[in-house]
Amino acid sequence: MRPNRRTFLLATGMSALASRSAFGANDRLRLGIIGAGSRMRSLAGAAERTGFNFEIAAVSDVYEPHREQVKTRPSATNATLHNDFHEVLDNKSIDAVLIATPDHWHVRAAVAALAAGKDVYLEKPVNHTLEEGVTLKKAVRSSKQILQCGMQQRSWEHFRDAVNLVQSGAIGRVTQIRTYWWQNYNTTWIPENIDTSKLDWKMWLGGAPDQPFDTEKYNRWRWYWSFGSGAMTDLFAHWIDVAHWAMKENEPTTAFMLGDKFVQQKWECPDTQQAALRYPSFDVVYEGSLNSSIDDGGLEFRGFDATLKLTRSGMNVYRERVRKEQNPVLKADSFQDGTVDHMQNFFDCMRSRKEPNAPVEAGVACANAGHIANLAYKQGGMWSPKRS
Repeated sequence: MRPNRRTFLLATGMSALASRSAFGANDRLRLGIIGAGSRMRSLAGAAERTGFNFEIAAVSDVYEPHREQVKTRPSATNATLHNDFHEVLDNKSIDAVLIATPDHWHVRAAVAALAAGKDVYLEKPVNHTLEEGVTLKKAVRSSKQILQCGMQQRSWEHFRDAVNLVQSGAIGRVTQIRTYWWQNYNTTWIPENIDTSKLDWKMWLGGAPDQPFDTEKYNRWRWYWSFGSGAMTDLFAHWIDVAHWAMKENEPTTAFMLGDKFVQQKWECPDTQQAALRYPSFDVVYEGSLNSSIDDGGLEFRGFDATLKLTRSGMNVYRERVRKEQNPVLKADSFQDGTVDHMQNFFDCMRSRKEPNAPVEAGVACANAGHIANLAYKQGGMWSPKRS
């Protein structure tokens, strides 16, 4: 039988159901949460949508209202609440932790969790510096634990189909990949009002320089170097990971970047970027702004025979040398948030002890690409290993 997309989806759906039914009804996982802000709410929701048998047993966050909010979830009604995440790790009954803190805490929390014998779901970018990437890889590979990096595209069905198309040669040799992401922080990102009497600001700072509380830094920490690394590790990291995955290359040889603060003058990271990274067999370009949201985000693989355009909504393939009205020759829509499947893959790997879809090497490689682009920005526009 020649499979079509419907039979393919049915087959993969049945495989997923079979893997879930292999676990006993009373074999319940106990999860801990480290960092209970908006991203964690999305992760917890995705975990609940898998239908997997788990409970959130402990929650840690330096802001009291955030950890209390988790208790309202059906999976967390009996959870204990903590300011210090080490108290969560001390709980011997917890099997795994979900980490969604600001970036500068990622490696510290993950390494501590691995040392405590916990499996880890770690939000991207997994490392805040190039040096931290070395530390994280060593910690994972010297342990017996599972670590799933939070690049959910790796479990998103149409992204997996797209990568298969590229690797099979269906679109011909790819020499250039275009990536982009536009968001508008002027109209869509409203800072949360913070009751500082319920916030442990010193703990939140961690190893960052001591400084007074700042509402903008707390809410938009991604755009300050001590806590995040701007759009190149927050947004570009997702797309460059797909490029690494599809092309089987993950170390740029040269990077260029223009960055400007045209609107967000308080930020340290630029609000408008154009970057180019050279790999041994292809080039990647990125453009983005935090002051305009039209077209959102996506990437394009430019092949000799066809161009594959890919977003979180779906993918389209445009064949060379055919009439305009015949394109796209292939179209596929997304049917579910890939975070649900990514969480399911994490749970399955916890049971099977197999490698997850987004292993630590992939997570570090895509974070490092963003860090390298930022180094180019800081070094006058260009980075190479000799200049690093």
